[in-house]
Amino acid sequence: MNFPAHATSPDAARTLADPDTPFAVVDVHRVRRNIERLSTRADRLGVDLRPHVKTAKSLDVAALLHPGAPCPVTVSTLAEAEAFADGGYTDITYAVGIDPHKLPRVLALLRRGVTLRTLLDSAEQAEFVAEASRRAGLSVPAQIEIDCDGHRGGLRPDAPELVEAGRILHAANCLDGVLTHAGESYFAYTAEDLRLAAKNERDTAVAAADRLREAGLPVTTVSVGSTPTAHAAEDLTGVTELRAGNYVFFDLVMAGIGVCRIEDLALSVVVTVIGHRPEYGWIVTDGGWMAMSRDRGTSVQAQDQGYGLVTDLHGNPIPELVMTAASQEHGTLATRDGARLPDLPIGTRLRILPNHACATAAQHHGYHVVDSTRTTNTAPGIQDFWRRVTGW
Repeated sequence: MNFPAHATSPDAARTLADPDTPFAVVDVHRVRRNIERLSTRADRLGVDLRPHVKTAKSLDVAALLHPGAPCPVTVSTLAEAEAFADGGYTDITYAVGIDPHKLPRVLALLRRGVTLRTLLDSAEQAEFVAEASRRAGLSVPAQIEIDCDGHRGGLRPDAPELVEAGRILHAANCLDGVLTHAGESYFAYTAEDLRLAAKNERDTAVAAADRLREAGLPVTTVSVGSTPTAHAAEDLTGVTELRAGNYVFFDLVMAGIGVCRIEDLALSVVVTVIGHRPEYGWIVTDGGWMAMSRDRGTSVQAQDQGYGLVTDLHGNPIPELVMTAASQEHGTLATRDGARLPDLPIGTRLRILPNHACATAAQHHGYHVVDSTRTTNTAPGIQDFWRRVTGW
């Protein structure tokens, strides 16, 4: 990455007072704690954990998932798959429906010795995957996506096309298994709702796998997962692997549905106060939606967090102060109850906790890394800079 002469490069920055704002910050202590929490849970449930790297998109973050060796991962773009393959990862699931134009890149990774599973939800896709496999003389592992709730993609377990797609794939030695994602769990607001979402996710995937097996087709992988259901599942009998990604950072949406605490959020964005509009009850910063994203995921929750919660530079929440509005490069802070604004002079640096970690992280080239266990009276020290994978 090239930096203008007047800017502080990530490698030169020493504390959160150094880089030009806005910039993303990751608390490595919280990341490690979040990773350990789900790893322990997966072990207890008796399933393999296949983390989704789409949130952090960082080899440095992924290195914390399974110290000592690359672990199986899930990706959302082929750019991620290629970057992680370059980093030594050889067991990858590309969990977005495949299209014919992308198959040459899939085949290139397979020829490198990477097991790259593709995803599909139609007999049409199964046909072109099978044909590409035959032409290349190389099996393209494929999983059939199962629709368990949100209908964004996938086949229902009783869909006639499920077995049809399975047979097409099996004839080309491509059928790997089934995969589902409980996207509607992001709108489950009680512990019981989360438990039921996790149960439905499991039951739907297992039912689809059973139907394929009853048709004489082999099913090696039964893959389920989302951050909410991964933390709510009580029984994963019949499931082989659990996927989740947001949990490495967490965010305000996850806190709002009770999956984590505010104290678990590992990602924030540092901004600077650049103005005051006391007649409107506003403090203005240099961090707008280009820094935070336009995601307003908490607007449907009991506690609307605007565009994010405000903390001081050490990560301590400033009571009732919320990022209430955003334009491209301006953020507006206001108190939730209209109370008097805190005294934050121009030049004050703050951190904003995001609604959606995936969307906010995507606005940045990388993360300045701090460790909240290393307390200091001055600006928190920067331990490292972790770059992100970008593009598709």
